[in-house]
Amino acid sequence: MSSSVVLDRHERSKLVWVWTESRQVMTAAVERGWSTFIFGSEPRSKELANEWSSIALIHPLFIEGSELSDAHGRRVATFYDVSSPQELALLQSDDKQADNAVITFPGEWQVIPAENMVAAFQGCKRAVLAVSMASSEAQVFLEALEQGLDGVVLKVEEIGEILKLKDYFDRRNEVRNLLALTKATVTRVEVVGMGDRVCVDLCSLMQPGEGLLVGSFARGLFLVHSECLESNYIASRPFRVNAGPVHAYVAVPGGKTCYLSELQAGKEVIVVDQSGLQRTAIVGRVKIESRPLILVEAKENSGHETYSIFLQNAETVGLVCPYEVDKTTKTAIPVTSLKVGDNVMLRIQGGARHTGIEIQEFILEK
Repeated sequence: MSSSVVLDRHERSKLVWVWTESRQVMTAAVERGWSTFIFGSEPRSKELANEWSSIALIHPLFIEGSELSDAHGRRVATFYDVSSPQELALLQSDDKQADNAVITFPGEWQVIPAENMVAAFQGCKRAVLAVSMASSEAQVFLEALEQGLDGVVLKVEEIGEILKLKDYFDRRNEVRNLLALTKATVTRVEVVGMGDRVCVDLCSLMQPGEGLLVGSFARGLFLVHSECLESNYIASRPFRVNAGPVHAYVAVPGGKTCYLSELQAGKEVIVVDQSGLQRTAIVGRVKIESRPLILVEAKENSGHETYSIFLQNAETVGLVCPYEVDKTTKTAIPVTSLKVGDNVMLRIQGGARHTGIEIQEFILEK
């Protein structure tokens, strides 16, 4: 009965119900896989439900007092106003006959009440949804305490809110797909002089083997390791990737790229590990400083195409090595130790880009 989107293999699908009187919103929602709609109990709402059911396969739910019932009159959920710890306690002690609880937060506070709700109902089979008046509110409820509520009721009359929420889910779902990484062999290492390089500081910590995909050409991005490794000379900075010069491309969500010079606080990038497992992270700060650079070129082992990247010539900057079962294998090679014949990880993709979006056209880069 419920419309859902799977966000992670370890968590329940997120429910999305839509509360609207707009046919355009209904059409957009159905086209994006959301088919559960909420209607009032008045005759006009039931006529609207019948009309929409005749043109699309939807699951209508009807408001009956403080309850939601399906077309057969069976209770599906109960509405609750939660504006205090006392009301939350009453909700926890309420009967468990209804499958779902639909929560409205009357006050201006949303984040803390949503976190309290997640904590109170963790491990409970009962699904808890929050009424959201915009896609941005829905995101707050879906991310509370990382796990989020079980779903949202999106109450909107603007089609743009449906599109924004679907884009949010698409970006979240993207991290479930492994990126195909290729082993490449270094063919050239050369110190070239000074340039403006970019340090990308994230709002997330990275583990050994993780980094950002960066390269001089969008067709081939190197996996640049984070500064999470310990050394005797400088403290580790597991939130940082010394990514390369301002002209380089970096991978961002949606299969897109942007220039390192375009990154700023609040933008998202893709963090990738040796096996291709990806996740999104928010940029907290970008530092651009003049530093000595080193040019690295590599070729895919089965091809003849040359790919290149410039990086700061420093021991803390490295490229991720191919994943090996042998746990003693290094996760990264510092550029200061890199030599011809070393193997590094590469992401090969389409090279032609328009505003970061891959397009089909002839392009020659060198």
